[in-house]
Amino acid sequence: MAAPKQPRSNSFKKLQGFLRSRVGQAIHDYGMIQAGDRVMVCVSGGKDSHTLLDILMHLQRRAPIPFELLAVNLDQKQPGFPAEVLPEYFEAIGVPYRIIEQDTYSTVKRVIPEGKTMCGLCSRLRRGILYRVAAEERATKIALGHHRDDMIETLFLNLFHGGRLKAMPPKLLTNDRRHILIRPLAYCPENDIARYARYREFPIIPCTLCGSQGNLQRAQIKQMLQAWEKQWPGRADNLFRSLQQVSPSQLADPDLFDFGGLEATRIVPTEANLDDTVTDLEAEFNPAQALFIEG
Repeated sequence: MAAPKQPRSNSFKKLQGFLRSRVGQAIHDYGMIQAGDRVMVCVSGGKDSHTLLDILMHLQRRAPIPFELLAVNLDQKQPGFPAEVLPEYFEAIGVPYRIIEQDTYSTVKRVIPEGKTMCGLCSRLRRGILYRVAAEERATKIALGHHRDDMIETLFLNLFHGGRLKAMPPKLLTNDRRHILIRPLAYCPENDIARYARYREFPIIPCTLCGSQGNLQRAQIKQMLQAWEKQWPGRADNLFRSLQQVSPSQLADPDLFDFGGLEATRIVPTEANLDDTVTDLEAEFNPAQALFIEG
């Protein structure tokens, strides 16, 4: 298998520069990669993980600090999985790699009733195996291919179905404190990643080989966000920025903000400071936000 082509069109170069810049900025903003890191890049064969590996290999060649990359794919023995595709691809692009073969497919089929989605259990089993491999390979970081839209969708899934204000962080320490997960595509829109993958002609392996339907709830959220973005371009960027600009005092979590302690910091209004209070409120007033902000 030959390495993916490098189109010469200006539109591709502009897109490539945009994605590389976004990935580099995310790595910088969240301190994702440090000198001497061994980064295990999880490659499923989909457009996102292919793009992630491709951009990280480029940054590795130009980064001011040295770090290693190890591409890892988990062959879960799904019927029809083309086991030869990714090893041949990794050889062609010259990246160190490891293929793990473990039949989680049979386990999931045995546990999940017919007709029910298998994605949840499959994901948990896959995560456990990848954590084990990361320890074996002495990887200091585990890079995942989640992008901006995945993170926004997860926010709404938790809001609508979990009753929690929670999304995917760009960088995460696992509960056992043994692994650090990074998501370098955090600033990258899915549509741009899809365009990039088409330009590069990556050997895409679909995630539907098991015959399981995709997460219906996530698909509904995706459709909602796509409709919003079509009607109000730029809304997805605003939603993501909201994840970066959190005001705990304007929410309602007493574990996150000390509402009970507000009395201790209150300044009792007097005639002497009343004029100052009015002036401060006038200075803070933003007409553009007046319809949306309380407090």
